[in-house]
Amino acid sequence: MSLGDEHGSRGDDGGYGGSGQTRTRYPDSAGDVYGGARRGGRSSSRSLITVVGVVVLLIAAIAFANRGGGDSGSSDGGEERAEAAPTAASGERPVQSKAGGIPAGFAQDEQGAESAAANYSVVLVSADIVKPARRDAIVQQVFVADKVAELKDRMDKAYSAEFLRNVGLDENGNASAGQTYVSRTMPVGTKVTDYSESAATVEVWCTGVFGTAGDDSKNPVSNDWFTMTLQLRWADGDWKVDNFSQKDGPAPVNGDNRVSPSDEISKAVEEYGGFTYAR
Repeated sequence: MSLGDEHGSRGDDGGYGGSGQTRTRYPDSAGDVYGGARRGGRSSSRSLITVVGVVVLLIAAIAFANRGGGDSGSSDGGEERAEAAPTAASGERPVQSKAGGIPAGFAQDEQGAESAAANYSVVLVSADIVKPARRDAIVQQVFVADKVAELKDRMDKAYSAEFLRNVGLDENGNASAGQTYVSRTMPVGTKVTDYSESAATVEVWCTGVFGTAGDDSKNPVSNDWFTMTLQLRWADGDWKVDNFSQKDGPAPVNGDNRVSPSDEISKAVEEYGGFTYAR
């Protein structure tokens, strides 16, 4: 859910199946292939050569498709691994600690900046951010000190009493009895677009579920895809948010999923915990 927008109207703040079987068609021949006269030796030789040729081509195709997993000294393999690196996990520990339930203590490098951006995206588009009391603590923890007042004012205006009423919440950000407000964000990937030891800009591709689960809900839970851009600054020994924006997509085609009843959604939110994200 973007700042100042209701669910479903996220805007730009800134800015198969099958088994995979392969059939080989053999050359046609004259006569009854199920049992007529025996074919001559030349015809058999041609068929054998054709079959061997097809097998060789298939082996070559498989080897080409799997190229890059062999000797690390191969220049071709090295280039392909370099291209795939942005989607691979680094294996580094994301954080050293948490502060107020929010991950903290990120490393002062590109991986640390990406991990910080991913985790901050989760908390900035969460069910807690609509609650005034919890929002103040989030802003204090996530943003650089000289931007806290500005961002707090920006968020207070975005999550106004009118906005809360429109999504079925009271002035404290709580849902009506028998309903559950859902706002959970899941980062899909991160990309550093600018980096120095003191500042970084990171894009976080996200999906999420948003809405109010309940029998009488006028704002049913649905999913969304969006990209957040976070400008980070190294301050007080950690990466902090200097500013951020978000835009729609990239969004895939919706799958043919069965829609779950509201009580199943509410139960899932209560029973399934979130994650600390790492690059």
